[in-house]
Amino acid sequence: MFHVPKKYRLKTGVFKTNDGYGNNGVFTIPVPEEPTDHFIIIASDEEGWEHVSVHVQAIKRVGLKFVEESQTPLWDEMCYIKNLFWDKEDVVMQLHPAESNYVNTHPNTLHLWRPVNDTIGIIPLPPKEFV
Repeated sequence: MFHVPKKYRLKTGVFKTNDGYGNNGVFTIPVPEEPTDHFIIIASDEEGWEHVSVHVQAIKRVGLKFVEESQTPLWDEMCYIKNLFWDKEDVVMQLHPAESNYVNTHPNTLHLWRPVNDTIGIIPLPPKEFV
């Protein structure tokens, strides 16, 4: 089941939402291993799909300055996010669409998807030993 970690909802600024938006909104979640870094997440459950887009906003020291840097999440980080937004036994997927359908508005963002509409169906899986 899709659920959002409400305590991480962005409630101020341009992208603010409140719990009245349901599972839709922007969330900032501390990265467990790097507490100064945050996952920036947009979640939605509209048009038959549950969806989470995620990138890491990292704080890095460059000389005497600290600068923000956008990073692509690692596999373990995506697993962590998957388990925050879905139950552990839910199957979700990352997609590689046809190149002609690429939409890349943020180069360091990865997406998790899960169909919820019965007309789309269940995500088919290969045999367990293949994965």
